[in-house]
Amino acid sequence: MQQHNFHLSQFNVTEEEQAVLNAAAAVSKEQGIESYAVGGYVRDKILQRPTKDIDIVCVGSGIEFAKKVAAQFQPKPTVTVFKNFGTAMFKVNELEVEFVGARKESYERNSRKPFVEEGSLNDDQNRRDFTINALAISLNENNFGEIIDPFNGIEDIANKIIKTPLEPDITFSDDPLRMMRAIRFATQLNFNIEAATLQSISNNKERVSILSQERITDELNKIILAVKPSIGLKLLYDTGLLQIIFPEMVALQGAQYVDGKGHKDNFYHTLQVLDNLAPNSDDLWLRWAAILHDIGKPATKRFNKKQGWTFHGHEVVGARMVTLIFKKLKLPQNQKLKYVEKLVLLHLRPIALNKKDITDSAIRRILFDAGDDIEDLMKLCEADITTKDANKLQRYLSNFEEVRRKLKELEEKDQIRNYQPPVSGEEIMEHYNLKPSRVVGDLKNAIKEAILEGEIGNNYEEAFKFMLEKGKEFGLIKK
Repeated sequence: MQQHNFHLSQFNVTEEEQAVLNAAAAVSKEQGIESYAVGGYVRDKILQRPTKDIDIVCVGSGIEFAKKVAAQFQPKPTVTVFKNFGTAMFKVNELEVEFVGARKESYERNSRKPFVEEGSLNDDQNRRDFTINALAISLNENNFGEIIDPFNGIEDIANKIIKTPLEPDITFSDDPLRMMRAIRFATQLNFNIEAATLQSISNNKERVSILSQERITDELNKIILAVKPSIGLKLLYDTGLLQIIFPEMVALQGAQYVDGKGHKDNFYHTLQVLDNLAPNSDDLWLRWAAILHDIGKPATKRFNKKQGWTFHGHEVVGARMVTLIFKKLKLPQNQKLKYVEKLVLLHLRPIALNKKDITDSAIRRILFDAGDDIEDLMKLCEADITTKDANKLQRYLSNFEEVRRKLKELEEKDQIRNYQPPVSGEEIMEHYNLKPSRVVGDLKNAIKEAILEGEIGNNYEEAFKFMLEKGKEFGLIKK
């Protein structure tokens, strides 16, 4: 264990945090029970990162300790008990405080659920996933505020290193989720994974098969939401984990050449698109659209001597794949899915608009199809520009600015974004004494097409007049 100068008094501790730590210290003294703030809270204080929760370990019953600490507050917060896990938690304003008794764990081969028994602080620190998470702040009277660092975690924080406290093969085999967590922390903190720890992830990658899909996807989403998500996705790929948990993305990897004609590596292109998008949006689902925008390319890849490599229809195939991927990864089967599907389907359209001879009709159609998601679609398309040529990049971005200007201009004029038929199907049926039928749909569609083509304005008067003229062509007579 290394000596260092860190102490709780040096940290920027909020009023709520200090109140919790003082209350725990008071109960420790009164009950003669050791207690410590542990894990991520200590790590984030050293890193000067904002904290939303505190984990407190006591040598004894975490549940009873939590109740006694809660009783120190007025009004007394509600204590939620998780009996099966031997944990309890309460909130002080927005700060979540979780309590557990110090424990040691042993694992069976086919489960990440450990056999747990009471232990000492040392036992508890031994079972932690990484050295940077095995730190503890004493809440005991004799050394309040001192940091206990048995695995030189503070040094690893200074050196930006992720490594396991004990033998990594045992750590990862016992609980394979720690492999995902190692990569997630490396991504979020921009740390390196120590060589032996990284190799151990590759060695134990097949162990992820015992994890629930929900746990895997939760870690994957946290990686995707990082400042630079490509760090984590590349680590997942390099260790072989991505090939197991998300093979559809790995299928994008590789650049093929025939007769001197090649295509870009769509895996690394996708990582670049995601990184380009990240500074402009922290919306998880827009980031998923970036990951999946080219997912249909492997299935549509063709080569011919005239055109070289083509991926015709990859946006349509990709949109269909979104549903299957979301289902497999246990991602939401609701509007989030529809949103990602829509952006994947439309992601080529603004690029086609990115020309000088752009028509108002084409602009109206993309406004109609994208609706309220038009701004997100434009962000995705701008992120999709991954050329290394600075002049080309500037030209493409300037063209997109022109597309944005025209979108704004036409939307203000024509109100297409959330199009509602100016003449309803009910009105058409009443006017011509029709029952629900194909001709009603055809007439509604003709009105919509006339508006999108700019033949008539998006208003009731012009639409009704157009309906009367079109009705004659259809052989309809007013009742």
